[in-house]
Amino acid sequence: MTYPTYSQQQLQLKSIARLKQIYSEIACTVEVNDKRCKDSWITAIADYQVSKIQKLAPAAPDNQALAQAELDNYIADQAQAIAPEPLTIVEISFDHHEYYAGSQLIASISHDDNLTQPWVVMVESVEKFRANTWARCHRFIQWHHQDSTLNETAPTQPETPCISENRIMAHIFNECQNYGFEILDDGIYHNGVKLGQVGCTNSNWWVILGSQGQQQYSNSVLDAVRSLLMVDTSLATEASDEYLQYRPLRNYSRCYLLKQPNVSNC
Repeated sequence: MTYPTYSQQQLQLKSIARLKQIYSEIACTVEVNDKRCKDSWITAIADYQVSKIQKLAPAAPDNQALAQAELDNYIADQAQAIAPEPLTIVEISFDHHEYYAGSQLIASISHDDNLTQPWVVMVESVEKFRANTWARCHRFIQWHHQDSTLNETAPTQPETPCISENRIMAHIFNECQNYGFEILDDGIYHNGVKLGQVGCTNSNWWVILGSQGQQQYSNSVLDAVRSLLMVDTSLATEASDEYLQYRPLRNYSRCYLLKQPNVSNC
């Protein structure tokens, strides 16, 4: 049962008889020091009301705390939904490893008789990737699991839009694997030689050739990675004829052509 709360001014206007009645109505338990004094009754009633309010206050809902808790739970749920489960590697034999996300088998690496690329990544009984080392297959699974693209079919055309940093790195990784390039923290390498860097900013692909080159615009990740061939002369000589047969001339292609013998200036 609830009772009205009286202010100090309201109590001052009451008679001692009425103060005694209020004291009884609210079941006040504060001792009255001088029952003949009006101020003693007022003090006792006021102190009792304050004690009751202090007891009830913690029970009132803290809207800010509730809102913060709700936000924290939402962020945690979103992070759990976006972040992929950590991978668990099970070694079946020396040449066969299975990759699990939680209890689900998501990929495997096996070895066959292929002379140049014997290591194979299989996803749901479909061959997804081949390489000359187990480590490259391992990195392939890591990149695509992190980007949630392990089960996706590879696009027939280069994908230009840059959706996320993980997807950007997955595109770069795929193209680099085609040429045997290694992706390290400070750039892309081949046989210990730094070829440069490739990236995507605001949906625009770019490339930096070598260690001291300037950032250049590129039409796609395929063009960007392919242009790194020009940094390593051995790779450039091997790939130049094939590249020029089906790729339109770009600014960096023009620079490359000017260095080749028996080619007239454009």
